[in-house]
Amino acid sequence: MLIPIPDVLSPQEVREFREALDRSQWVDGKVTAGYQSARVKNNMQMPENHPVAVELGQKILHALQNNPVFVAAALPKKIFPPLFNMYQGGHSFGNHIDNSVRRIAATGEYIRTDLSMTLFLSAPEEYDGGELVVEDTYGSHSVKLPAGHAILYPSTSLHHVRPVTRGARVSSFFWMQSMIRDDAQRSMLLNLDVAIQKLGQDLPNHPSLVDLTGVYHNLLRHWAEI
Repeated sequence: MLIPIPDVLSPQEVREFREALDRSQWVDGKVTAGYQSARVKNNMQMPENHPVAVELGQKILHALQNNPVFVAAALPKKIFPPLFNMYQGGHSFGNHIDNSVRRIAATGEYIRTDLSMTLFLSAPEEYDGGELVVEDTYGSHSVKLPAGHAILYPSTSLHHVRPVTRGARVSSFFWMQSMIRDDAQRSMLLNLDVAIQKLGQDLPNHPSLVDLTGVYHNLLRHWAEI
């Protein structure tokens, strides 16, 4: 299930991010790729421990903590510190599936990658190509969002980034371990949560709100890995 997360960063925050990133040094993106991914990965990346990457990553995590759409969709338990990449001059990333487990260099902690996220930091009109294409049981989905918006998708998905033929595609990318390991269960909980919120807006005094909220929390209690 692909879930757009709008307005993670404001336009002003995007400008500040880009100014900081444009002043920084980039390295070969293969530094975080696994054996198979490295064969098809062609982009530039900020070093994981670069002070600018660390500072901006913390700002992203703070923004996500206050984003109700993200929290409801991801039900995050652990989040890998955000990384930053850039595609330009024909850069692309061929078909791959993200590594199942990631180690956080700063802490040595391991996380299981249940969900992947790309946060776009370039406006669509700034570059040609560069679409993130994610494949699932319903086919291929091409994603190219406004700057400051993000896409959340299962890390089990086969995906690729099309070649950038003009301009530069700058983004942040990272992974997270959810309290709910199974994608289908997460999807059901999200759909139920959205339905409860809509019912609460349309019929705020409806007695079924209490019952449905109870069902939601009992399912979360049953499935959650804490």
